Amino acid sequence: MKDILIVGTDTGSGKTIITGLLLRFFRDQNINAISQKWIQTGSTRFSVDLKKQLGIAGITNSEIKPYVRYMNPYCLKFPGSPHLASDLENRTIRPNKINDSYYALKKKFALILVEGTGGALVPYSNKNLIIDIAKKLPLQALVIVNNKLGAINHALLTIEALKKRKIPILGIIFNQTNKINSALILEDNQKIIHNLTKIKIIGCLPFEKNIEKLYRCFKPIGESLIT
Repeated sequence: MKDILIVGTDTGSGKTIITGLLLRFFRDQNINAISQKWIQTGSTRFSVDLKKQLGIAGITNSEIKPYVRYMNPYCLKFPGSPHLASDLENRTIRPNKINDSYYALKKKFALILVEGTGGALVPYSNKNLIIDIAKKLPLQALVIVNNKLGAINHALLTIEALKKRKIPILGIIFNQTNKINSALILEDNQKIIHNLTKIKIIGCLPFEKNIEKLYRCFKPIGESLIT
């Protein structure tokens, strides 16, 4: 399977949790998978998002110790856009370091799950976007739609940005991040986005805080990715 770039329609779409569920599912299928977060903000030393994913997948620190520096090339303290967080630390984010980290993991793992930072069009400098690093790597995008009022515009813009850069799109997962939503809107989001884009809807996750219950809901989604 081609490596996967997990792209959210906006901050808070549920990329971290879904990447963790993907990691757990693939490893349950005996696929040697690992997750990667190129740029983490709002954290120190190691990505908080990766820690959460590893916890969901049941992966111990000792298992990933040799690969930590490749899993999270950049970790920045300020909880903001990477271009701002790196400026505040007087650090330069270099695409070559990200590329080298990605290919270092490729030597050891059969599948890499790259969790994006924020939405699709996030800058890592005053002139450059993270998505333009991704387009040069052998990745296919999995779009995570924050299923709520406003999802249609966010999803269409995200898909348009990916298509413009000729990044293949594996499909869409709709993720309900808030239980206070109109069922009619949630259902219509899926229909209209599919009608307008013709991109495969891989699945829809309900609002659920319990990870074990959520994983049971997620399994059919994972199975559709490997069949």
